[in-house]
Amino acid sequence: MPNQLTQLKISAQETGRIDKQLATLLSDVSRSQIKKWIEDGNVTVNKQSVKPKYHLQAGDIVQVIPEQPQKIDLEPENIPLEIVYEDDDVLVVNKPQGMVVHPSAGHLNHTLVNALLYHCPLSHINGEYRPGIVHRIDKDTSGLLMVAKNDRAHRSLAAQLKAKTNQREYVALVHGVIKEDQGTIDAPLGRSPKDRKKQAVVADGRPALTHFRVLKRYLHYTLVACKLETGRTHQIRVHMKYIGHPLAGDPLYGPRKTLKGNGQFLHARLLGFKHPVTGKEMMFEAPLPDWFAQMLKHLDQTDLPRTN
Repeated sequence: MPNQLTQLKISAQETGRIDKQLATLLSDVSRSQIKKWIEDGNVTVNKQSVKPKYHLQAGDIVQVIPEQPQKIDLEPENIPLEIVYEDDDVLVVNKPQGMVVHPSAGHLNHTLVNALLYHCPLSHINGEYRPGIVHRIDKDTSGLLMVAKNDRAHRSLAAQLKAKTNQREYVALVHGVIKEDQGTIDAPLGRSPKDRKKQAVVADGRPALTHFRVLKRYLHYTLVACKLETGRTHQIRVHMKYIGHPLAGDPLYGPRKTLKGNGQFLHARLLGFKHPVTGKEMMFEAPLPDWFAQMLKHLDQTDLPRTN
């Protein structure tokens, strides 16, 4: 639900069923959620309640009325953390596969934020439910994250992300053999028009840029390093699928027949940034976790090209 009143004036190109049209206009909200808002009276047309099948006309004024968010009580939890670096301003942690970064409706506890709150104070800039979190990685992606312990550090680290001056490199195992030694994927990303749970390359999406280079080729897979210039949701997963090489093990974007695991074979290996107080260049590396390294060892024994 938008956190403030949203008012839309419908143009001639935006007419049609209100639930369908709003799902397009509010790209981060599903059609089923919009239908519920309409039924709950949180959406009006010309200040009148309507039904989900109402047909919008040119000139209609639609208002989406914010509702009070459900209160989530964040509890510090004594969960072990792999801390790569820590000082008075920043933390760098190596997040394990399977851990959610911050609480949400479906994950109220056992998150990285719960563990961080037990360990130390965090910045407040990202609100009550994402304290200290400057950037995120998916639940089933492992690897390095920078965390701000105070607001000053948070502002600096966030500014570096926006200016694209930080360094982020991932290692991914993808389906198929990539012929090029390196390449760049420049394709805008947004909500998939076919499946609201997914992201996709769409013409009106947000700019997204991923550089990749081949680390090793197998018979049926390729190990690549991916460097991000932007940090869109599921960026590497969607971009690699877009060029015909979806990530192995990916339950959302990968093929049905894939390598067995607990999710996509994707690891945030390198993280670099300028220290928010001292200005010193910082660079950190996290080796591949055992579950990833064991799969590569298996492929070395079963899927390497034959040499004469």
